[in-house]
Amino acid sequence: MTATIKICGLSTPEAIDRAADLNADMAGFIFFEKSPRHVAIATAAALAERARGRGLQTVAVTVGMDDAGLDQIVASVKPDWLQLHGDESPERTADIKARYGLPVMKAFAIREAADLDRIAPYTGIADRLLFDAKAPKGSDLPGGNGLSFDWRLLAKLDDSINYMLSGGLTKDNVGEALGISGAPGVDVSSGVESAPGVKDPGMMDAFVRAVREADFTTPKRDGFRSK
Repeated sequence: MTATIKICGLSTPEAIDRAADLNADMAGFIFFEKSPRHVAIATAAALAERARGRGLQTVAVTVGMDDAGLDQIVASVKPDWLQLHGDESPERTADIKARYGLPVMKAFAIREAADLDRIAPYTGIADRLLFDAKAPKGSDLPGGNGLSFDWRLLAKLDDSINYMLSGGLTKDNVGEALGISGAPGVDVSSGVESAPGVKDPGMMDAFVRAVREADFTTPKRDGFRSK
């Protein structure tokens, strides 16, 4: 089974086109002003339309956003997915899912096995989970910090859990990460950048190639491709 690939923090037409040319599955847009990958809603709307036209699923990534902000994003960007990367409770996650009728991906910050205990209340609510490394102390960014966690923690997850692996993934370690975790999907952002927020075509090529090479040797959990 081939791993789903999400390239996050896209902000230019060129990056969208490269992701599509590489047969990635999902394009993520960051709506968080403290992030170097933040995009304005109008910009994201145009990029999302381009991405859909190239066969990419679009993901709007927010951090603890209120209904007013989400209303604007959903109306203008028309994302295929909403990714919640803040401290959204199960109740808030369910409310967002019901309000917009869109699949929801809920992110969790992981450092130790106990962090995985928090996912149980989201079962049956979030359509997909995303496991990212905990941000370093003092960081304003919940993700995109280029840090990884112990992938062995995920090997014991129930096979029915649909998730993506994120956090510090690069062309050099993504094959190992897939081999250890058996993740059905990966999410990359800083690992394909030449500078914060600047996607590098060559790094994108190398990352996707590394994932596809791992596809031939690594058994995956029951995930699904998004295209």
